[in-house]
Amino acid sequence: MFIPLHDAVELKYIRVQYVTIGLIALDVLVWLFTTLTSPDVAEHTSLGLGFIPAVIFGYAVLDPSLAIVPDDATFITYSFLHLDFWHLASNMLFLWVFGDNVEDALGHIKFLIFYLICAAAGAALHGFVGPSSEGPLIGASGAISGVVAAYFLLHPRVRVWVLVLFRIPLPLPAFIPLTLWIVQQFAMLALDLDGMVSWGAHVGGIIAGGILVIFMRRKGVPLFDRTIVTPKAVRTEPAANAAIAVAEPGSNPR
Repeated sequence: MFIPLHDAVELKYIRVQYVTIGLIALDVLVWLFTTLTSPDVAEHTSLGLGFIPAVIFGYAVLDPSLAIVPDDATFITYSFLHLDFWHLASNMLFLWVFGDNVEDALGHIKFLIFYLICAAAGAALHGFVGPSSEGPLIGASGAISGVVAAYFLLHPRVRVWVLVLFRIPLPLPAFIPLTLWIVQQFAMLALDLDGMVSWGAHVGGIIAGGILVIFMRRKGVPLFDRTIVTPKAVRTEPAANAAIAVAEPGSNPR
């Protein structure tokens, strides 16, 4: 429907979005490793680190020789794997455009925790929708859906440059493309249960991100682009009555 290109929200609390950059770097490195090695290694990695609902819910057992991490760890590890370059590129572009401002609003450590919880929530809903599925879920979409939901609540009125229908660049208030995108995820979850895209993971991430940002954002960070108005200092202009003087801060009037 649209591809985000750039937003105009400046960072207020952090200088550099270290966690966002680190997550992108880790995703790229993992993808390069699985791509540049043999297809057998890529398949082994997707089975060993991907989230397999049938294994989690006891409908199937993964061959011990394929296991890389404990089954419960795959609620998170799946989010660092990607199928191909375009799968990786689209997810990382969303994370790059929207992740820095969510990280700014939460702080580095809280943002990392937020991201991982959204990934786990995406896996959980994916598993709930198809608990007997034996195909491994991979991709950062669940976590990034949480980031998009948080951004939507924080900055709905900010203008975001988006590429509409892959060819038309437009500056739009964020709530327009993000509302359409969020509605699409819920609609596709209801209509496309057997598709190749895990809409359940997207919706799980959206729900988690929308709830978590309310409680995890820094104290004083507003929702919905509401600005915090600080009362101006009282002006110390000369009084109309010359007999009345205005004391400067720290002075000792007599």
